[in-house]
Amino acid sequence: MQYELLQVAPEKLDAAIAQFQRTGGKGLNITVPHKTEVMRLVDRLSERASIAGAANTLVFEEDAVFGDNTDGVGLIRDLVGNLGLQLRDRNVLILGAGGATRGIVAPILETSPASVTIANRTLTKARELVEHFRDAGPVTACRFTEVPRSTHFSLVINATSAGLAGETPPYPVSAISDGCVCYDLSYGLTPTPFSRWAARHGAAMSVMGWGMLVEQAAESFQLWRGVRPDTSPVLKQMSITAS
Repeated sequence: MQYELLQVAPEKLDAAIAQFQRTGGKGLNITVPHKTEVMRLVDRLSERASIAGAANTLVFEEDAVFGDNTDGVGLIRDLVGNLGLQLRDRNVLILGAGGATRGIVAPILETSPASVTIANRTLTKARELVEHFRDAGPVTACRFTEVPRSTHFSLVINATSAGLAGETPPYPVSAISDGCVCYDLSYGLTPTPFSRWAARHGAAMSVMGWGMLVEQAAESFQLWRGVRPDTSPVLKQMSITAS
């Protein structure tokens, strides 16, 4: 088996997927910025990909391309299973309103939080997501500069691309309350700008998304091969390497 990086420009996405399938590929993971665009190229969608409006996993079937989204389940398994966080009746803040956010809102709402707030530079995009997920649970929108100071957020998730670009996140310190856990969907061999920002401003825990990466990959592997790998040895090895 081989698992390799294919760097594809947006205008070449269709051709790259078709070529990979022709050469015997079993499936693909799809990363930014293609997660929403790839939706038009699939024949069937899982319920969670349909709800998210984004896909990060393609499975090449005999006569169709199946699209799924394993990001949300990967995140919840890391937050709840690996980190032991309790989300029920807690307030959650998600920073960013792009494809990454689309993949995680519904799974978070399924944990019965008290509220989910989506903050974004552009209020219109955040409101579009609120409208999309309105029936799934208590979700509201605001600008980065308007994060409600009166709300105690137990979890703040960075779903922007700021970390990928090496930018300093433009987020208000008021988002971090006592006991708050900050989780960056981005990850790196050194702390991301968001992780450093969170630790500097008093987050109880500042975590990068390595665990989510491993958990969503295991879910994708199960879709391709029918077997779900045990993630614990991988996570343990990554912890040793990071230390």
